[in-house]
Amino acid sequence: MASKALMKPTLNFKHGTLKNNEAQIQSHSFGQVCFPGKNGVSSSRKSVVVSVVTTKTASPATVVAVPVKTCSTVLLSQKWREIQGLNNWESLVEPLHPLLRNEIIRYGEFVAACYKAFDLDSNSKRYLNCKYGKKNMLKEVGMDDSGYEVTKYIYATPDVNIPIQNDAAPGRWIGYVAVSSDEVTKQLGRRDMLVTFRGTVTNHEWVANFMSSLTPARLDPLHDRPDVKVESGFLSLYTSEEAETKFGLESCRQQLLSEVSRLINKYKGEELSITLAGHSMGSALALLLAYDISELGLNKADHRRKIPVTVFSFGGPRVGNLSFKQRCEQLGVKVLRIVNVNDPITKLPGVLFNENFRGLIGGSRYDFPWFACSCYVHVGVELVLDFFNVQNPSCVHDLETYINLLKWPQRLGIHKEGFDWMNKARDLLISAQSLNINLMPWKDVAINMVNMVQSQRT
Repeated sequence: MASKALMKPTLNFKHGTLKNNEAQIQSHSFGQVCFPGKNGVSSSRKSVVVSVVTTKTASPATVVAVPVKTCSTVLLSQKWREIQGLNNWESLVEPLHPLLRNEIIRYGEFVAACYKAFDLDSNSKRYLNCKYGKKNMLKEVGMDDSGYEVTKYIYATPDVNIPIQNDAAPGRWIGYVAVSSDEVTKQLGRRDMLVTFRGTVTNHEWVANFMSSLTPARLDPLHDRPDVKVESGFLSLYTSEEAETKFGLESCRQQLLSEVSRLINKYKGEELSITLAGHSMGSALALLLAYDISELGLNKADHRRKIPVTVFSFGGPRVGNLSFKQRCEQLGVKVLRIVNVNDPITKLPGVLFNENFRGLIGGSRYDFPWFACSCYVHVGVELVLDFFNVQNPSCVHDLETYINLLKWPQRLGIHKEGFDWMNKARDLLISAQSLNINLMPWKDVAINMVNMVQSQRT
């Protein structure tokens, strides 16, 4: 899979420029470029989309971005397989093709709908669930004209215990499944089955995020594949059931595989695609689902062809080891990772031992026999954004910022609201310490927090 490109040190796009020329520049970047390493191997980044300059005094920060070229006359219905990654986005990422750019934005907005519909009001009866019913959800979040129908809500239950909380970890609304309407299907050139996942919000999800141990996925009952390993917290979130009550929820995995199978059977005979999109933790779940569907062969429409399985990952962490990456590639799973180069979440887990690790002997990255099983490796093609705001560092991981950068508006507002992921994780650890709770089980959490902060400074 062509996930790496040796690029000359030239810029793909002009960087954003300040609307107020007299403002003092506090943080800026003139484009992210990839230089060959000492051994001739380039960075894993495929291309650069945009860099943004922010000011100290502007609130919100204001930039002027270079407009994207007008869309070509090629219709999406004619090029959808390439846009979904048939050829690993060759010649579409560098420079960024208008059709691909529009599709990334479109799927990003479907993911953003998860956050808009998620109820964070602790006094609400729908607390930590979706505010709306399936029929009206997209309309309520301003996407009534999306041309998709929500068919199922998805819930996940992290199998983790938090000693500083008395509550269990019941299933929380994590995303939804939707399918394109007949009209939109004609425009797309196929019936699109879409699964979207939100990112981390609850304490239990935070703990699941920071588990850094690799464990065999073992999702295929017929083939054990013990060398294919994934991060234990993500796997727990994906496979754990709600066992507190007799009528507890099925696992996130069971809900998803059941619905995907139902839709494939319902639209049997049509041209189909399976698109999975997520932000942060949701990106990890999207990749696990893509691997699961492909490993089980659910995407085999008939003996001659497969339904394309594509992941659009926004600010996603690493999910598995090298064997996991290789198996995803063998199965034909296509992954486009949209990342902000300053986003620390995309550097986790495996801040040190990852796909950029170089062996001390021979210069090869895979010199050590334990690398394939013990080091985290990103999957897919990477599309890089470059943004940082000194007044609001948490914006580097904000989904709306990702989407706004891709839209290249004339004025980019950087909102100071939103979920403060850094302080949330920090407060969780401080609370445990203040209650004299044994922190040994939290060792990996603490290590990952330190790594995350360090990666943000480098």
